Amino acid sequence: MSHSINGIQSNESVSLTVRIVINEMDFIKTRDDDETANLIWNDSAVQHEKIAELRNYQRINHFPGMGEICRKDCLARNMAKMIKCQPQEYSFIPKTWIFPAEYTQFQNYVKELRRKRKQKTFIVKPANGAMGHGISLIRNCEKLPAQEHFIVQEYLDKPFLMEGYKFDLRIYILVTSCDPLRIFLYNDGLVRMGTEKYHAPSEANLSQLYMHLTNYSVNKHNENFERDETVDKGSKRSISWFTEFLRTNDYDVAKFWGDVSELVVKTLIVAEPHVLHAYRMCRPGQPPGSDSVCFEVLGFDIILDRKLKPWLLEINRAPSFGTDQKIDYDVKKGVLLNALKLLNIRASDKKRNLAQQKAEAQRRLYGHGSMKKLSAASSDWEKQRHTLERRREELKERLAQVRKQISREEHEKQHLGNYRRIYPPDDKLLLEKYESLLSAAFQTFLAGRAASLQKEMNNPLKRMKEEDILDLLEQCELDDEKLMGKSSRQRGPKPLTGMPECSQTPRRQRPDYLADFTSGSSADNSCSSSDEEEEEERRKSLKTSTAPSASPSLSGPIRRSISCPRSIASLSSPNEVRALSTRPSPTVPVAPPLVRPSSATLRSHSLSRSGSAHRVPHSNSLGTIHSNIVRYSTKEQEAELVRQTLAVLTAMRIRFPGKTEEEAEGVLDEILDNWKYHKPKVASYWLVKLDSTKQRKVLDIVRTNVRSVLQRIWKEPDVESLHLYRLFNRVFNRLLWSHGQGMWNCFSNTGSSWETIFSKSSEVVSPQELQCCRRLVQLCRDCLLVVYKFVSESRGSLTGLKKDSDLKFPALSSLYLCQKTFALSPPQSLKDIIFIRRP
Repeated sequence: MSHSINGIQSNESVSLTVRIVINEMDFIKTRDDDETANLIWNDSAVQHEKIAELRNYQRINHFPGMGEICRKDCLARNMAKMIKCQPQEYSFIPKTWIFPAEYTQFQNYVKELRRKRKQKTFIVKPANGAMGHGISLIRNCEKLPAQEHFIVQEYLDKPFLMEGYKFDLRIYILVTSCDPLRIFLYNDGLVRMGTEKYHAPSEANLSQLYMHLTNYSVNKHNENFERDETVDKGSKRSISWFTEFLRTNDYDVAKFWGDVSELVVKTLIVAEPHVLHAYRMCRPGQPPGSDSVCFEVLGFDIILDRKLKPWLLEINRAPSFGTDQKIDYDVKKGVLLNALKLLNIRASDKKRNLAQQKAEAQRRLYGHGSMKKLSAASSDWEKQRHTLERRREELKERLAQVRKQISREEHEKQHLGNYRRIYPPDDKLLLEKYESLLSAAFQTFLAGRAASLQKEMNNPLKRMKEEDILDLLEQCELDDEKLMGKSSRQRGPKPLTGMPECSQTPRRQRPDYLADFTSGSSADNSCSSSDEEEEEERRKSLKTSTAPSASPSLSGPIRRSISCPRSIASLSSPNEVRALSTRPSPTVPVAPPLVRPSSATLRSHSLSRSGSAHRVPHSNSLGTIHSNIVRYSTKEQEAELVRQTLAVLTAMRIRFPGKTEEEAEGVLDEILDNWKYHKPKVASYWLVKLDSTKQRKVLDIVRTNVRSVLQRIWKEPDVESLHLYRLFNRVFNRLLWSHGQGMWNCFSNTGSSWETIFSKSSEVVSPQELQCCRRLVQLCRDCLLVVYKFVSESRGSLTGLKKDSDLKFPALSSLYLCQKTFALSPPQSLKDIIFIRRP
């Protein structure tokens, strides 16, 4: 009996395998003209108009724009562009020329080979061919016609052989979404072998296609083709058998699958700008992160060379699901069945979509949720209020997307079947590499176009987790309370500068925000007493703000979901919830402001730092919320590692390219001693000239190095699971708050301090963990000042910029240079770090 009544619309040519699978999934085939079917299956590419007409609950098995990698000529053209900017990452496709446009370049290449007395074989393929039709091998390149449309590739003449036969792999890939990109690899597939023993190409055997081509549609016509149902025999075998074959013969199976996965992801990264742009054009107004109406099962044809390196041959956007052997049926049925389970198509989707449409219509009719528009006569206070409301709505929208994504991932984990997700990967470093390639692909293929799309791709909120967004929402509430409390005061724009205005700063004397944080003594300063009183009031308010207060403009409190590590929704009993609600919120000990310590101070503190400080114990109820946070055997052991981390961070320095450590110290001294002169320039550089992406890259200089330090000290490769690193992430996000204003507040005695993110949190933060965060902020400040000074020296004065090109200053390449040349300088051993400067 069918438990669901999902309709499927398909054309008459759909294979028997597809029909069997949809019957097993309790789908019912509908008429071809049924416009309400849940699933639409088509064996050929679909028109953009068809995708545009789909309702939100419907699914169709093709993406628009995927032809950019599925046509051989388009694949070659797009790969050539990526090879120019990322040659080392895209070395898995043979040299390719597109005729007739690149006929001259090809002939020049052949002449160069002839001059070097080298002989190579080339393979000629139709630009949009399939199933091996029209493919030939050549060595005499002068005979190639100059005006016909085809592609020419270097022939891989040293393939990995199996039993003396050449073969290729058919890898099945499922793309469930392009916004955001999600890719799954099926753990099985087909090994398709040639039917003649392989010999290196020569004039005598160039025409023996059964030897050189591995296409099933070609080799099935050879009398030597073996249709054997035994797993280790026959001309067609399974990839699961091939994997076991590699393992038996002592090949590195993990590396092999890692290389294949990277090839697939990098190839789809090339397609992503085209696909996402086309998808957005077909579905205008659909919010980012919503359920995709498109999915696609792709067939990647991959060949291995004798070193087991995978090379991409081509990509099929409509791989055949026909079966004439049992191995075909077993593999292809698994591909489809597991794919449909992952897609989570339900009969209730149609009703739910109808209810959402009605709710949206009512919201538009009554104006619920719409923001009041500003007029030309609006006051500065109203503009600030409007900006805060817009920011809050943006955060709420992103929070809903993140929670929806969490729910989607939970479903995926339970219904992966024989698939595994390869993008986004679980490996954080690999994810960073892929994101860098994705950014390069958008700059390459959408340069000067789709500005809003590129801006959205660079939105720092896309990288934030639920807890980070909740922190920012809490900060919105704080800012809203302050703004409402100042409603009766004089309304005016918030001053950009927040540094104490001093008539003169004595030599070797720091501003008040740079007091010694380890000894607890504050440096003398020549600022007015009113600034000191404001700072004291800010500290008192931070100590006393133990419970979040609701903003009058909020409809209700924002709650943390169970998936959020700082959620209290997973407490085991109502009594625990009541006990926690009546317990006073933990306050964070506030130390005096920071100073960039001198070398003597660092050395004395490194040698005399006591190890007796221990962490404040967690409550039992909160300790069980997030199971994958790393816990150590004793709290004393964890406290000792935190102490070591603090010692390392205290001893770290920012390097200045081309300068010694002492000269770098001198650069920072000069900036601080002449802060009144540098202050507006630093503010202009950080808050105006750098966009959010480049601001993040500056802080990533510190983040990357601190991450490597934690990996070495804590001996934990995945530092994302460390409680201390999670605190660091919250600090980094707070510094980037409000387009970098959070970082600028660190140079200020006024404004909202980053420490407020801990005052309203239910987490317990030990004094040493807080000191680590303070030192992290100090490193970020020093890093910004050094980058600012480096750019000003490299490109001239930061003032008087008039050209349009200067408005984009600094160039992105300058920041990449900073990321490589500016580095925190941690020596290899902990002892060397602590005693980094010896007297």
